[in-house]
Amino acid sequence: MSFSIELAGRTALVTGAGQGVGLGIAQALAAAGAEVLVNDLRDQRAAAAVQLITDAGGRARSAVFDVTDPAAVGSVIREAGGVDILVNNAGNAGVSGFGSLDPFVATTPESWEPYLQVNLYGVMHCTHAALPRMIDQKWGRIITIVSDAGRTGEAYMAAYCAAKAGAAGFGRAIAHEVARFNITSNNIALGTMKTPLAGDFWDEPRNPQAQAMLKQYLVRRPGDPADIAGMALYLASDLASWVTGQTYPVNGGVSFAL
Repeated sequence: MSFSIELAGRTALVTGAGQGVGLGIAQALAAAGAEVLVNDLRDQRAAAAVQLITDAGGRARSAVFDVTDPAAVGSVIREAGGVDILVNNAGNAGVSGFGSLDPFVATTPESWEPYLQVNLYGVMHCTHAALPRMIDQKWGRIITIVSDAGRTGEAYMAAYCAAKAGAAGFGRAIAHEVARFNITSNNIALGTMKTPLAGDFWDEPRNPQAQAMLKQYLVRRPGDPADIAGMALYLASDLASWVTGQTYPVNGGVSFAL
């Protein structure tokens, strides 16, 4: 058995891959030989990510669509001839990156909708469109990026936590349905990340909120996209063929799971 990861001949779709965690995962998959469809809402951001990947010798194409639009999702996946690897990374954590920051009693059903549409329904739309090809060829990998907040809960982030927990539950349910087709479905639960969404939050050493948060992390630093890319690369490979229905916390030791 080979213990190297080789994805040549595979096509991967990574949603929300124009920056941050999604870009890191797209770069890792391309470096292993996959052709990557780089999804983003913004043309320029997707194009810049594709340029980074191709400049490094990888293969990538822009895939500009909104994951909350099932018709657009289906159209892009059909035009690509289907995908072998789906990484559901696109998410909505609010403008702050930490949910709405409002007490639940002060929120409305309308305010919950953006979190549910992207973090839950977007995952379902993309998975629904990707599965037929995977089932036909009897091979596929579905990786959904969720959040520690969906596992443990956080005050003032109720809608975000609910949506991410829902996405994790959906991923586990799908694992039961598609295992017989040699398709795996796993989740990666992130801790707090240092990405463009966080702005300069982590760059100011005297920021008391940042320092208080870091004290909860055993490794005393926020996550980097490369920290997540390694786990995603493993789950996308044949090395993980006996791994399905799992949620892996990749969080610097801020929480634990058996």
